[in-house]
Amino acid sequence: MDSLLEELSDISMTKLVTWISSGAMIFGGMVPYIPQYREIKKTEETEGFSLFVCLSLLVANTLRILFWFGKRYEIPLLIQSIIMNVTMFAMIHLCVSVRSKNQIIRGRDRVFTAEGGKICCLKGELSKRTSKQFHVGHSFCDFDRRYFWAWTDFVSYVDFILLFTIISSVLMYLFIDFVPFVEVIGFLAVFTEALLGVPQVLCNYQNKSTEGMSLKMVIMWAMGDSFKTGYFLVREAPVQFWLCGGLQVCIDAFILCQVYWYRNKPGIRSKKQDAPD
Repeated sequence: MDSLLEELSDISMTKLVTWISSGAMIFGGMVPYIPQYREIKKTEETEGFSLFVCLSLLVANTLRILFWFGKRYEIPLLIQSIIMNVTMFAMIHLCVSVRSKNQIIRGRDRVFTAEGGKICCLKGELSKRTSKQFHVGHSFCDFDRRYFWAWTDFVSYVDFILLFTIISSVLMYLFIDFVPFVEVIGFLAVFTEALLGVPQVLCNYQNKSTEGMSLKMVIMWAMGDSFKTGYFLVREAPVQFWLCGGLQVCIDAFILCQVYWYRNKPGIRSKKQDAPD
């Protein structure tokens, strides 16, 4: 009787640990972006965060969802991909809104300066005038590669990912029985996700600073990627998953090194802000 109770207890504990691990996998990916979202919301500045991070994750998770149809893996990983796409669109929407607002405000400031600090027209006319002169729009439908992923309207980002999803879905439907193609899709999914930190590395390097980047986000990246890699190994996920998970951990560590390197440097953005007009 005692052995039976112990066995039932072990089974219950195993299930509890499995549920907790699955919950961490599903929602853990979005948690690091909460402090970055709050940081952008608070400072109303987006220069410290690279939107290409969102592009990497949207592409990676879209491919991972398609990979599930060709080669079944655990449902928690599939749900995580869906939630991550929603999270990335929320980040893009915030960044586009903040950049649009800042562009109009800077335009108004330039108008005031040009008029010697005097308002020479009605408020409504001024708003219309500055919006037209300084809020120059760029959209996906312009097909201008110079502004790729730097569009000024949120719908353009949705349109691009929608087009990417449709093309990828058609290809997966046509070649779903071709095992090498399916394996390549799985590799591209996890490899693209593994490189999501690279745009942030480049952004920090260009700014010569990590100002505007949430340190909490990077620390959570490192913790989450370490947990995720271990989870892949324990749950015997496809080899592409845990190999690229290890690469993610290395990139996270490099970003943390950048935080140390640039800790006492004001950065290019701060110098521009401090410079006299």
